[in-house]
Amino acid sequence: MATQLLIYERALPVSSARHAQWSVEVGNDYSFSKTVNSVPLLAVEFPLATGEYPIVFAGSGDTVMPAVILGLRGQENLFLSEEKSWKANYIPAFVRRYPFVFSSNADNSQFTLCIDEAFHGFNQDGRGARLFTDEGKPSAYVENVLKFLQEYQAQFLRTQAFCKKLKELNLLDPMQAEVTLPAGARTALTGFQAVNRQRLKELSGEKLAELAKTDELELIYLHLSSLRNFNSLKDRLAALEASQPAAA
Repeated sequence: MATQLLIYERALPVSSARHAQWSVEVGNDYSFSKTVNSVPLLAVEFPLATGEYPIVFAGSGDTVMPAVILGLRGQENLFLSEEKSWKANYIPAFVRRYPFVFSSNADNSQFTLCIDEAFHGFNQDGRGARLFTDEGKPSAYVENVLKFLQEYQAQFLRTQAFCKKLKELNLLDPMQAEVTLPAGARTALTGFQAVNRQRLKELSGEKLAELAKTDELELIYLHLSSLRNFNSLKDRLAALEASQPAAA
């Protein structure tokens, strides 16, 4: 799997001094995700994402996070329509939080709200929601963004703890997905990890009970079930390839 491509081009701290007259117009244009073939996923999102995306684990060493696969080739998002809308019922929170993101200091004790100034909906024309009131205070829109990102950060920490437990139990193995398209072309996606079913079965009853008590066993089974969605990704890619000659 290709290294996670960042969707933020120019993220800078939100401030009244710099952004007093700026607004944000957020619509259904997800073109900013065009070249991203995977995005991070929070553990709390597994039940909603498992029906449409393959959920895997990406990273190396002690830094591992869940991710949803969006494309079978590098720099290709198969969930982006020609009209730049999102072709799925559930949109990952990582995508929905754009163009906002938290930056943190070295020890993660302080967080600063930032915005990608390259976002096409970021404007001084009054389109969408203002970032600040005429009095220079954060608008209600920004307050809601802050609440969303604070909850995102809290769920991120829970997800980190879940991944740490998977590593401690030695449940993750490297995996690759190989797909053959109707025309005979083959493509392979590598660089991600999945739970080893056999080692999961070999865990002690005590360990399994601990995982069940924290709902982490359910997350594991949702992850394993979601791997079937590689077949639907193959169908999306085949449909895309079939449409390209006609479009040309």
